[in-house]
Amino acid sequence: MDSDRTKKIKAAFTKFPTTRILVIGDIIIDHFIWGSVSRISPEAPVPVVNVTGENLLLGGAANVLNNIYALGGKATLCGLIGQDIMGDHLLDLIEKLGSSTAGIIRTANRPTTKKTRIIAQHQQVVRFDREKTGAPQKENLDTMLTFLEKNISSFQAVIVSDYNKGIISSELMAALKKIIKNHPEIPIIVDPKPKDLERFSGTTMLTPNSHEAELMADLEIRDDRSLAEAAAFIQDKLKVDALLITRGEAGMALFEKGKEPFLIPTVAKEVFDVTGAGDTVIASLALARAAGLSLEEAAIVANQAAGIVVGKLGTATASREEILGTLK
Repeated sequence: MDSDRTKKIKAAFTKFPTTRILVIGDIIIDHFIWGSVSRISPEAPVPVVNVTGENLLLGGAANVLNNIYALGGKATLCGLIGQDIMGDHLLDLIEKLGSSTAGIIRTANRPTTKKTRIIAQHQQVVRFDREKTGAPQKENLDTMLTFLEKNISSFQAVIVSDYNKGIISSELMAALKKIIKNHPEIPIIVDPKPKDLERFSGTTMLTPNSHEAELMADLEIRDDRSLAEAAAFIQDKLKVDALLITRGEAGMALFEKGKEPFLIPTVAKEVFDVTGAGDTVIASLALARAAGLSLEEAAIVANQAAGIVVGKLGTATASREEILGTLK
């Protein structure tokens, strides 16, 4: 990377504290139980985990929010949580970040989504989920849309974090795009699930991983040519301006209308855990873009951030100091 581009990226980082992002999506609590395994249970052929600790972290769309704050940015979260203890804990974690909780709606219709992972010897033994999926009930959707209409002008970008729990419904996306029409300068950047793709038609940018892109295009990605074919199909079908496909150890590929593909090799030295890596990618990408960087430059920042978090265990974030330390 040339020195001028490095200087521009570093300069953009100084704008992060005054950049505000709206994150809307499926809010999750990530529950980690840590331990060690030294024997197999006599009751069944399963490992016995000796628990040494546990913690509760922001997950899903809330982890996107957490990543933005780790980079020095500002963001507000919009979504649903339950009227339960996990919901209380989640609000406490968000308030500790210094973020507003005005966009978070509590409902008795569904619990706060919680994913519990048991980790032993740096490996995930099992995961179990407590959740109720489905589209928001009308009164909850109306409350979310009222918040969006009232506050949308205060943000420089909107992130849609879809974890397939139902919050990102067709009705919500249609209303969001209608609200954004009066603010064309605000991009809608989506981390999508392949189900009901039409929801994301006309948004600004999608950030699927390679497997999701295959499902979206109904095409196996084997090489750069099939990658480009899949990207072209998705862009044409959904009329999006850009597509950033994350490819694991192969890095990332950015596709912009009217430009050649921009291929970025991975910078990850070791991969311990990919949990939440997509959250890091979209958070850093949107923040960098909102701070004035081009999509190519924003994608470079996202790639550096992803390379950092996959080298950490559990739901992790990359700090601005860590990313700046990797830029050469």
